[in-house]
Amino acid sequence: MTDTPAHLTIVDHPLVQHKLTIMRDKGTSTAVFRQLLREISQLLAYEVTRNLPMTTTRIETPMQEMDAPTLDGKKLALISILRAGNGLLDGVLELIPSARVGFVGLYRDEETLQPVQYYFKVPEAMEDRLVIAVDPMLATGNSSVAAVDLLKKSGATNIIFLCLLASPEGVATMKAAHPDVPIVTAALDESLNEKGYIIPGLGDAGDRMFGTK
Repeated sequence: MTDTPAHLTIVDHPLVQHKLTIMRDKGTSTAVFRQLLREISQLLAYEVTRNLPMTTTRIETPMQEMDAPTLDGKKLALISILRAGNGLLDGVLELIPSARVGFVGLYRDEETLQPVQYYFKVPEAMEDRLVIAVDPMLATGNSSVAAVDLLKKSGATNIIFLCLLASPEGVATMKAAHPDVPIVTAALDESLNEKGYIIPGLGDAGDRMFGTK
């Protein structure tokens, strides 16, 4: 796991990087892309949940009683930034099935590159939960900033942003707006093109996941 800079964590595990390479390939089918996204999301979730608070509970094994480690506090909240966020959400939920789930509906205006909100529904008691916001692409950062704005307005104070790919521009935009929100990603790519897509990237994650254009 590589830190570059302090608020950004790049998960450089060989399995993560190998799966990401296959996902980048334009010849990879929709079905394979979707499956790889689910698999890679679990590997990323493993890292993003590394520091969850722990306590102990008294149990009885077949051999004897013991104080065994267990997660502490309220169930964490997974927030999918629609629509592409659902691809990451599915994999993380398999790993943490007891998590509460919310959705932020945003789409990017192709002319202004600014986010437009169309849906927002999150769990209660957000202030007491670790909130993991998931979206495969941190491109311009505008939609991500808007989503985190909404999550903070709902009471969330402990937020991590989990993405598959990030651009330097998006990381800088997020840091400027929300320096208290760490970013975990599989790769920091080179730049954005004139249309706001990550280069070299993997195209539009939602289109590749759902087979749309």
